[in-house]
Amino acid sequence: MNSAAVLHLFRESGALLEGHFKLSSGLHSTGYLQCALVLQDGIRAEMLGSELGEALENYGATAVLSPAIGGLIIGHEVGRSLGVKAIFAERVEKTLMLRRGFTLGPTDRVIIIEDVVTTGLSTRETIDAATATGATVVAAGSIIDRSGGAAALGVPFHSLAQLKLPVYKPEDCPMCKAGTPITKPGSRA
Repeated sequence: MNSAAVLHLFRESGALLEGHFKLSSGLHSTGYLQCALVLQDGIRAEMLGSELGEALENYGATAVLSPAIGGLIIGHEVGRSLGVKAIFAERVEKTLMLRRGFTLGPTDRVIIIEDVVTTGLSTRETIDAATATGATVVAAGSIIDRSGGAAALGVPFHSLAQLKLPVYKPEDCPMCKAGTPITKPGSRA
């Protein structure tokens, strides 16, 4: 599946939104990718997870770790594709950590899976949650790379599609200057 086919799934699902959005990173954008709309269809979720799993299969992963909430479904599908456990990290007082009895240890080789990477902040925080357990993070992946390849994650990174949508610091945002109302669709407050 090439980048155009992935983006077609987003457009077909109504998951590529246009407007004035505040991203999880704090940046503002004219576009937002609502991956949950694509992943709510089990066939599409499995297909995207299989494609991403195939791109990451040579890393010898023993586990997939995703940040809650955005990475949950695609992380599960990649874990299923790779035949390894898929767990998630949650925020506790603004820090991502393992809960619910999820564990990783020094023998684990972990792949971090996210739905969309913009600045890479959530992915890096998830990497920190994994390495805090003694596990080794061997790679990261996402459905969409909004960074245009610029997100520095410190591990090999694979995405199914790249999409460069404009982003602005709040003080430089032309939509804010025009008084356009902003929407905060993401999972991080």
